[in-house]
Amino acid sequence: MKKFDLVAMGGTFDFIHKGHITLLSGAFSTSSKVIIGLTSDDMALRKGKNLQNDYDQRLETLVKTIEENFPNNEFEISKLDNDFGPAVLQKEVQALVVSGETSNQGDVLNQLRKEKGLPSVGIVVVPMVLAKDGSRISTTRIKNKEIDYDGNLSSVD
Repeated sequence: MKKFDLVAMGGTFDFIHKGHITLLSGAFSTSSKVIIGLTSDDMALRKGKNLQNDYDQRLETLVKTIEENFPNNEFEISKLDNDFGPAVLQKEVQALVVSGETSNQGDVLNQLRKEKGLPSVGIVVVPMVLAKDGSRISTTRIKNKEIDYDGNLSSVD
């Protein structure tokens, strides 16, 4: 039996890498249903992200990744135009799944929920996945060709 009935998580998912798979795994292993906020193109630009894939491409890749890696799991994807999306508004959400890098978001979310008269949520922190060099796997590092999707160091000629 899963610990929660409904959890929320979010991300940009420009390229899906080992860290994203680990975060998704953490969400699906703790809940019967996962709401995933997928950052809109506008929000990504406001946050200074240099996207290589637009929202529709990222959505298609995310759905395919979930169906391949986490079959028979219930999920919903919603477009995020702010930091929290449905996690703030849905009383039924019981936890927020975050990476070690974004764990402070749980405190911010619970403050917003309190202001809206909603119960606080649990915070599930999924540890960051490290590349072979001991630094975290990130989309930026992949785009910069420092590492591959699994965190292996790129060979320099």
